[in-house]
Amino acid sequence: MAYLDDAVLIERCQKGDRSAFDELIGRHQDRAYKYAFRLTGNTEEACDVVGDAFVRVYSALKNFKGQSAFSTWLYRILTNCFLDLRKKEKNRQTTSLEAVLQTPEGDVTRQIEDPDRNPYEEAERNSREDRVVEAVGQLPEYQRSMITMFHVEMLSYEEIAEALDLPIGTVKSRLNRARLSLREILSGDEELFRLG
Repeated sequence: MAYLDDAVLIERCQKGDRSAFDELIGRHQDRAYKYAFRLTGNTEEACDVVGDAFVRVYSALKNFKGQSAFSTWLYRILTNCFLDLRKKEKNRQTTSLEAVLQTPEGDVTRQIEDPDRNPYEEAERNSREDRVVEAVGQLPEYQRSMITMFHVEMLSYEEIAEALDLPIGTVKSRLNRARLSLREILSGDEELFRLG
């Protein structure tokens, strides 16, 4: 099958062609997942964000006018799904990992295995990259998305402005504040970073 550009696939989707939607999603799912993972830092949450985003895309695609690139529109949806997930988490009750479970055999201390951590992969990671990822994770959600879109996804100011429906000046000032916040978080790590 010949390569069709996104606009052609979107037009076919809007006419009810399910295979065109599948192709459109297949084309963008890896990049969407990478973006969501960089925002969440968690494979399950990234999958939830992407899944929710593609459900929203499917529901809203009939109204997509093509005034921006599909990928830009998708970034906006992914960012909104991430922010919605964070709002839900803040409202969710949590259970302490130190909590004791009561069973018929007696009390058992809760044990949680982290499936995302592999000691061999962890050993291979560079300390500086780990610290940057950790520091980006400490940023407020909007700053985190700005840093990720600009420095990781390599989107332009214009693309970020379009994706987040913000004026370019606001994008530049928020991105600058995000960089300053990141620099402040990393300022205690002189041995890893030279922050002159």
